Amino acid sequence: MVSYPTFPADPAQCNRIGIGALQQGDFAAAEAAFLAATAADPKAPPLWRNLAHARRGLGDDAGELAALENALSIDRTDFVAWLRKAQLHQRRGDRADGVTAWSGVLQMAARMDGLPDALRAELAEGEAWIRARGNDVSLHVEAALGSDIAALAQTEARRARAFVDAAVNGRRIYRNECAGLHYPFLPADEFFDDRHFPWFGNIAAHTSAIRAELEALMGDPGDAMRPYVRLDEGTPDNKWSALDHSLAWGACFLWEYGEPNPPVLERCPVTAAALASVPSAHIPGRAPSAFFSMLKPHTRIPPHTGVTNTRAIIHLPLIVPPGCGFRVGGETREWVEGRPFAFDDTIEHEAWNDSDQLRAVLIFDVWNPHLSTAEQDIIASYYAAADAARDAAD
Repeated sequence: MVSYPTFPADPAQCNRIGIGALQQGDFAAAEAAFLAATAADPKAPPLWRNLAHARRGLGDDAGELAALENALSIDRTDFVAWLRKAQLHQRRGDRADGVTAWSGVLQMAARMDGLPDALRAELAEGEAWIRARGNDVSLHVEAALGSDIAALAQTEARRARAFVDAAVNGRRIYRNECAGLHYPFLPADEFFDDRHFPWFGNIAAHTSAIRAELEALMGDPGDAMRPYVRLDEGTPDNKWSALDHSLAWGACFLWEYGEPNPPVLERCPVTAAALASVPSAHIPGRAPSAFFSMLKPHTRIPPHTGVTNTRAIIHLPLIVPPGCGFRVGGETREWVEGRPFAFDDTIEHEAWNDSDQLRAVLIFDVWNPHLSTAEQDIIASYYAAADAARDAAD
C-alpha cells in the first residue's frame, strides 16, 4: 500500500505539492495533497477545481463532479468549474445535463473578452457537441411542437421558436444595450411584429418609385452621398476603423436627427411623401432620421448597438443581390426587396454584403410600438426640458 507524507497545515503549500504531483502524472498523490488543501481552506474554489483535476486523472467521475459542485457552491459564477462540469457530462454522455451545463458556459463566454486561443478551442468543441445533441433533440421537439408553433401568431411563434432554440441549442438571449436613453421595462425583442405597423403595406407599395428616385440620386449624388462612419480625428483603432470615412458604407440623408435635408427631399418626392405618412417621432435634434443606406460589395458592418430603445428602426429593402444578410440578436434574415421590417437596434446587430453588387436599403426610425402615446409625450417633453436646462446652464 502506498503511503503519503503528512501534509502541512498551509493550504498554499499543499496546493503546490499537488500541482507538482499533477505535473509528474501522479494523480493519487495530487488528490491527497488537494484533499489536505481543501480541508485547510474549504472556501477556496481553485483548490476544489484542482482536486477535480486530480480525480479526472484517476477516472473518478463521481469524485470529480463532487469537487466541482463544491467549487460552484462557493461561487456560482466560477466559469472554469462550469466548463469542467460541462466537459465531464460530455465525456459521460449525459445529454440533458451536458446541454444544460454547456449552455451556461457558452452564455458566460459570450460576455467575456480576450479569451485565450486554447480556451476558445475548448468552447468550439463544446459548441459542436451541443449542436449535435441539439439536432437530435430538435427532431423530437419539432415533431411534437412544430404544428402548434406554426399555428401561433407572428410574435408568439418567434418567441416560441427562440425558447426552443435556447432550451435545446443554448441560443443566446440578447438584451438591450443603449448608448443613450434606456426606457425601462420595454420588451427586449429583436424584431417587432408587423401588426404594430399597419402602414407597412402603403410604404411597400411605393418601393419601385422609391428605388427609381434612389437610382437617379446615385447617378448624380453631388455632396449628398457621404460615408456613414466618420470618426473624430485621433480616435484609436476600433471595429469601425475599416469603414471610417469610406463610401463602402455610404448614406444619403433625407432627415437627420430631426432636421430635414431639403435638397434630397426635393429630388425624392415619392420617398418624402412616404416618410411623411408614417407616425415618426419628432424630437428636435434627435428624431426622425431617414436615409438611403448603401453597402458596397464584400463589405460588412460589424456587430453594434444603438442609442435608445424608445424607437423602432425600419428597413425597406430596395436593391438586394444574393449574398446579403442581416442579424439582430439570435435571428438572421435576408432582405427581400419591397418587404419592410422593424427591429430594435439596441439589440446587437450586424449586416453584410458578400455579393459583387451594391445593396441599398431605405432606413428610418419611428416610435417603439410598445410605448403609449402618453409615454411618447413624456419622452419628448423630457428631452425639451433637459435641453432647456442645459441651455440655461450654458
